[in-house]
Amino acid sequence: MERRKTLGLIAASGAAAFTALPSFGAETGRAAGATGQGRATAKGGYTFALDKNVRRTSVRFRNRYGIEVAADLYVPKNVRGKLPALVVSGPYGAVKEQSSGLYANEFARRGYVALAFDPSFTGESGGTVRDVGSPDIFTEDYSAAVDFLGVQKIVDRDRLGAQAICGLSGMALTAAAADSRIKAVATSSMYDMSRSMSRGYRDSYTREQRQKVVDYLSRQRWIDAEKGTFARGSHEVPFDENGNVAPSNLILPKALPADADPITKIFFDYYRTERGYHPRSIISTTAWTATTPMSFFAFPLTTNIELLAPRKALLVAGADAHSRYYSEDVHAKAPDAADLVIVPGADHVDLYDRKDLIPFDRLDEFFTKNLA
Repeated sequence: MERRKTLGLIAASGAAAFTALPSFGAETGRAAGATGQGRATAKGGYTFALDKNVRRTSVRFRNRYGIEVAADLYVPKNVRGKLPALVVSGPYGAVKEQSSGLYANEFARRGYVALAFDPSFTGESGGTVRDVGSPDIFTEDYSAAVDFLGVQKIVDRDRLGAQAICGLSGMALTAAAADSRIKAVATSSMYDMSRSMSRGYRDSYTREQRQKVVDYLSRQRWIDAEKGTFARGSHEVPFDENGNVAPSNLILPKALPADADPITKIFFDYYRTERGYHPRSIISTTAWTATTPMSFFAFPLTTNIELLAPRKALLVAGADAHSRYYSEDVHAKAPDAADLVIVPGADHVDLYDRKDLIPFDRLDEFFTKNLA
């Protein structure tokens, strides 16, 4: 089923300022689930187990718009010398206690310093309007995270990379194309959110439908202005059977319908169950601000992907993922800069936390080579 119909079913500052890095004595939060499919054991808890050889510390830094970004710093215990470092974020609407933290934990276990962050306006990060998406500011958050890592004494700033998951992947690639301090970037289950919101799943929106989405967003701006509030609504705007926009204030239903389509099922199985639920995750609990797609219409991601070369990207996608075409299209657009890895037997969400399917050895090999 097309993604737009799937969502219809669901509906019926100059230099950055830094917070001083705390000592690595106390680990933050609580952990559960040895393989990554665990329970967030308390409000603010994590959906995966912290490796016994890794320390996790809560940190804060500001991006160049002055927004405070909340992050967890994962560092191997018994650190000696300067280490390569990775900035990690995603999926779109998730928080650092979910998939990005799991990735950061695994990379730290393998000898990297890894920083998992909540994008601006989401999770524990700052931003007055909550849960509003911005391709520009989310892209900036990656570079601000590079700023933060690059001034840490344990980090080799000449060996900095980025790892992105799902909808933050487009921002990571965009950041890397414009910020040559990012020496290599890898994505898992990539989504290009600008393309998704402005053109629909597999570019399925007609010209008329695109105009209807623009008109809906424009009307919503008037409603928000008159009420002085920001309504919630579908960031990928669906259409009903009569061809009218049919947004919802919940991305996922509270209970899975018996006739739910396969895409809804896989997202529900992560975000709305013990496997991956988190109370600060937008996808787990609510929806983005309804006018969020407007900036994604105006800010196409990966436009300058050719500027990534001679640096490298590694695009990892599940063989059975509905999103696979995003990675394939970026690979086709920049074959000299991007390599493509297809994971047999994996769907889109499997690469969030299925450590038996996520090709961490291949990712480690990629970063080891390209951050040398």
